[in-house]
Amino acid sequence: MAHYQRAGSIPAKRHTQHRDADGKLYYEELMGEEGFSSDSSLLYHRHVPSAVVGARIWQLPDQATEANQPLLPRHLKLHALFEGEEWKSCDAVRDRRLVLGNADVRINYVVAGTASPLYRNATGDECVYVEAGTGAVETVFGDLEVGPGDYVIIPRATTHRWVPAGDGPLRLYAIEANSHIAPPKRYLSRYGQFLEHAPYCERDLRTPNAPQSVEGENVEVYIKHRGDGPAGLAGTVYVVPHHPFDVVGWDGCLYPYAFNIADFEPITGRVHQPPPVHQVFEGANFVICNFVPRKVDYHPLAVPVPYYHANVDSDEVMFYVGGDYEARKGSGINVGSVSLHPGGHSHGPQPSAIEASLGAERFDELAVMVDTFRPLGLGEAGRVCDDGVYAWTWARKS
Repeated sequence: MAHYQRAGSIPAKRHTQHRDADGKLYYEELMGEEGFSSDSSLLYHRHVPSAVVGARIWQLPDQATEANQPLLPRHLKLHALFEGEEWKSCDAVRDRRLVLGNADVRINYVVAGTASPLYRNATGDECVYVEAGTGAVETVFGDLEVGPGDYVIIPRATTHRWVPAGDGPLRLYAIEANSHIAPPKRYLSRYGQFLEHAPYCERDLRTPNAPQSVEGENVEVYIKHRGDGPAGLAGTVYVVPHHPFDVVGWDGCLYPYAFNIADFEPITGRVHQPPPVHQVFEGANFVICNFVPRKVDYHPLAVPVPYYHANVDSDEVMFYVGGDYEARKGSGINVGSVSLHPGGHSHGPQPSAIEASLGAERFDELAVMVDTFRPLGLGEAGRVCDDGVYAWTWARKS
C-alpha cells in the first residue's frame, strides 16, 4: 500500500541511532515485502523484537478441504454455524471455521464475543470483513476502531488481536491469502496513487491510531505459518519476554488499514455492468468485489439483473450481507448466505427475477464477492451449513 504514513517518534534519518530520554537505544525493525523489493515500514521498539523465551505447537482449527464433487453450485448458511450463546466464549482467531479454501485463499467465518490472543499470520495478508458488531483491532502499529461494513487489511506477520465491544457479537468474514492483498493495479498510478477513475481513494482509508506502549512479560503470540498440515499450514505459540506492543514510532508504506464498504462509489451504466467494475481488492489468483446499493441500468430496454454467465476460469463466492438481492429471489438465499458458483457451471438470476427486475431504478443490496482462479474445496464449516438444494432452484417453474 504505497501511501506513506508516519506516527510517533522516529529519527530524522532511517537506520540511524534513536534513543529515549535516558539515552537507551530503541531497536529498529524493518517490516517489508518481497525481499526488500516492495513496500515496507520501519518500527522502533523499546525491546528486542526477535526475543523468544518459549514455544509450543498450536493445533489449528480444521484446515482440510474436500473437492466440490459432483460439481454443484451451493448455498451455505453461515448464520447456522454459531448458534445460541456459544459465540460469547469464542474469539476471532482460534474459533474461525473454514468455509472454502484452495492453495491461494481461505475463507473463514467466526462470531466472536471475547478478545482474541495476540496473533500473527505469517502465510499471507488477511482481509477481514466486519458483518456486524463493533470492536478494535489492536496492532503493533496502533489501534483501528472497526464496525459494520469495514474491511480490515492486515499485512502478513502483523502482530494484532481482535477485541469485541458492546453487548452483541462481532461477526467476521475472514479472507486469508497466501499472498499480499492490495487495491487493483488498474486503480493506481505507476507510483501508487489512486487514479481519478478509482471507486475509492486514500481519503477513504483509515489508518491506525498512534502506537500504544503496553507493559507485560512472558506474553503469548499465536502464529499461523507454513508447515506440513492441511493446506500446508501449521501453528506455533511463542512466549515473548516483553509485550510486542512496545513501538514508540513507525513510518512507511506497509501497515494495517480499514475501508468501509459505504465509501465505495459504484460504477453504473446504461446496460448491465460486468463484475470487474465492483472490484475492491486483489491477491494472487483471486479478487475481492463488492455489490453496494446503487442506481441501475438506464437504457429503456435494460435488464437490470445479471445475464447468465459461465465461470470458465473462476469459482465465484458471494456473501450476502444486507439489503434485498434481486437476482436471487426464490432461491432461499438471504442475509448471512454464501453462494458458491463453481467454474464450469453456468449461472445467473433465478428465472422469475428477470421479469420482476424490469423497470427497476435502484437495487438495495450489499454483498462481498471473492472470485478465485483455482477451484475451491469445501471446508469443515462449508460442509455442515450447505442447504443441499440450491443447485436445483433454477429448474423450478416459479
